[in-house]
Amino acid sequence: MSRKKNKNVVFEQIEVIDAGAKGKAVARTDEGRVIFIKNAVPGDIVDVKIFKKRRGFLEGEAINFHSLSDRRTEPVCEHFGVCGGCKWQHMGYEHQLFFKQKEVENNLKRLGHIQLPEVSPILGSEKQYFYRNKMEFAFSNARWLTREEIESGDEIDSRNALGFHIPGAWDKILDVKKCHLQEDPSNAIRLAVKHFANENDLTFFNPREHAGLLRSLMLRIVSTGEIMVVIQFYDDNKDQRELLLDYLKQEFPEITSLQYIINQKANDTIYDQEVVLYHGRDHIYEEMEGLRFKINAKSFYQTNSDQAYELYKVARNFADLSGNELVYDLYTGTGTIAQFVAKNAKKVIGVEAVPEAIEDAKANAQLNGIENVDFFVGDMKNVFNEAFINTHGLPDVIITDPPRDGMHKDVVQQILNIAPDKVVYVSCNSATQARDLALMDEMYKVTKVQAVDMFPQTHHVENVVLLEKRQNI
Repeated sequence: MSRKKNKNVVFEQIEVIDAGAKGKAVARTDEGRVIFIKNAVPGDIVDVKIFKKRRGFLEGEAINFHSLSDRRTEPVCEHFGVCGGCKWQHMGYEHQLFFKQKEVENNLKRLGHIQLPEVSPILGSEKQYFYRNKMEFAFSNARWLTREEIESGDEIDSRNALGFHIPGAWDKILDVKKCHLQEDPSNAIRLAVKHFANENDLTFFNPREHAGLLRSLMLRIVSTGEIMVVIQFYDDNKDQRELLLDYLKQEFPEITSLQYIINQKANDTIYDQEVVLYHGRDHIYEEMEGLRFKINAKSFYQTNSDQAYELYKVARNFADLSGNELVYDLYTGTGTIAQFVAKNAKKVIGVEAVPEAIEDAKANAQLNGIENVDFFVGDMKNVFNEAFINTHGLPDVIITDPPRDGMHKDVVQQILNIAPDKVVYVSCNSATQARDLALMDEMYKVTKVQAVDMFPQTHHVENVVLLEKRQNI
C-alpha cells in the first residue's frame, strides 16, 4: 500500500526480508519491486519513504517502525546512524555473520553459476570492536551539526571537528567523541590533539576554501603495541606545527613513530607526498607467526591484524603445500601471504603493481631471512605474460588476492593458459570473484569455500576459494 507524502511515495507495513549490497536492508512492495532501505534490519515491519527510483529497484528510508526484528541489538556507539562507518551495529553479531555467509553463497551460485561443495561456516572475529589497526580522521572548521543542534536555536561556540566524513558529503565532518573501531590510546590521542589545537588557536582545515593548519590525522596501532601518528598540515607554519608535535611527544611517550606531511594539493591522499619523521622511527613493526612486517606511513597492511592471520591460515591450508611447489602470489601487495606460505614452498614469486609495496615486500623478506621469495613490480595484465612464465617457471599453485574489481580478464586467461593444479582465490568482493570463477569453471572445480569476517559491524566480508583442475582436463 502506498500514499503520497511530501511528493514522496510511502509504502506502509512493509516487512524487511534480507540484508543486501552495501549494508542496506531489503524489502519488496506488493508488486514485487525491490526496495533497499538504509536504516532497517531484516525482520522489522516498517513504513518506508522512497527517495530514489531506479530502473530495477527503489531506495528508501524507514520512517516508522511497527515492530522491531528480534535480530536487533542496541548500538554501542553514540554516532551510529550518522557516521556511516559501522552500518550494522544495530544487528546482533551472529546475524551479521549469517547474512555475510549468505551473500557469499548467493553471489557464487547466482552470479557465477558455480556448483559449490559443502561450504564451511564463516570465520567470525573474536573482537567485534576495537579491531582496526589503522584509522584516518579529518579536521574541519565547519563540523556537521545534528538536527537537534540546528532545531535548538542555540548559538554554536565552535564548529571545529576531528572525525569522519559524512557519507555522501565530502566537505562535512562529524566530530567524533568516541570511536569503537581502534583500541586505546586511539581515542585519547585524537581527543588530546583536538583539545590542544582548540586551546592554542590552531586553525582547522576549511575544505571549500583550502585554508587552515590541520588537515588530517592517521593512527596505526598494531598488535605489537607500537604506535604511529601521522599528521597532515595544510599551512606550512613551523612554530605551530612543532607546538603540536612537541605536545604529542611529551603527552604520549608511547608513540613509536611521530611523522608529518605538508599537503597543499586538492586532495588529502599521501602517496605522492613527502612524509617527514619528527620523532622516533619512520616505521613500526607488526608480527605474525614469528614473521615481522615493517610498516611505514604509506604501507598497505590488512586493517584487522588478528583476522588477517586467520585469513592467511585459510589460504595456506587451501594451498596445502608439501615443500616442493613453485607458487605464484598475484597481487601480492607487501608480500605478506607470499612470506607466510614460503616455508611450505620451494619458491614463491610475488607480483604487484605498486612499486612502494614491492619495496616493502623485499625489505620484509630480508628482515625475516626468507630467501625463497622473489618480488616483481608491474601491471598484472602486462607483467604476467608468457615471457614471465618462461623466465620464472610454470607454477604448481597460484594464490591470487586482487582488489575489489577482481582480476583482469587477461590475467584469468593467462591462469587458464598455464593451468596450475590449484588456484587459491582470496577476495574482498565475492561478486567479482564469482564473475572470475565463472570464466574458469570449465577447467576448474571449486572444492572449498571459506568466508572470513574481517570487519565486524559492517557488511564487508572476505572469501577464500580453492580451485582444483578438473580430472578430464
